[in-house]
Amino acid sequence: MLKRLAFVASIAFAGSAHALSVADLTNQETVQGLKEALAHGAGKAVAQLGTTNGFLGNAKVKIPLPESLQRVEHVMRVVGMGKQADELVTSMNHAAEMAVKEAEPLLVDAVKKMSVQDAKGILTGGDDAATQYFRRTTSDGLTKKFLPIVKQMTAKVNLAQLYNQYAGQAAKFGVIDAKDANIDDYVTRKALDGLYLVIAEQERAIRKDPVGAASKIVQKVFGAVK
Repeated sequence: MLKRLAFVASIAFAGSAHALSVADLTNQETVQGLKEALAHGAGKAVAQLGTTNGFLGNAKVKIPLPESLQRVEHVMRVVGMGKQADELVTSMNHAAEMAVKEAEPLLVDAVKKMSVQDAKGILTGGDDAATQYFRRTTSDGLTKKFLPIVKQMTAKVNLAQLYNQYAGQAAKFGVIDAKDANIDDYVTRKALDGLYLVIAEQERAIRKDPVGAASKIVQKVFGAVK
């Protein structure tokens, strides 16, 4: 009986020794674990979206026609412009895929610049705290990087040019939202939304199952939070 009690006590002690809290982590461990997790999650998001049909084949991030065009889409199809509408949707989503391929360097740079305070705030924040950090630190830079790529792709589609011409005029009179008055700005914004959405999915997966992470330090850091 004494041997059994000693065995049970040893297991309990071992379990408590491994049950770390955030307070038990050093600053170095916190930052290293967060940086590895964020770099890994960002890389997977870029790889997932920056492939053929990465946007078009994913209902969560597929970019639809701007709302103003959706309202007249039925009429377009009735008068035989359905092909042009489909062509524009395909072009917009392929433009987003091409643009997202260029995102990783900026995301990695944001990870490198992360401070101890940033890391601790992310670690103890909500399920998408890391994603919000990326949005704050990379959205302006990614917008500048994405926009020329999107313009190059949509310039090949006649309907996109017509949309820009008439939507710009409509926005002046308040008929449509000014932020949707240019197809390139619209696609760039939607591409960023899709990228951050998938990064958030990666973040939630790590927080939910830190043991499944490849890196021991990521397991330790997120395990302490969990």
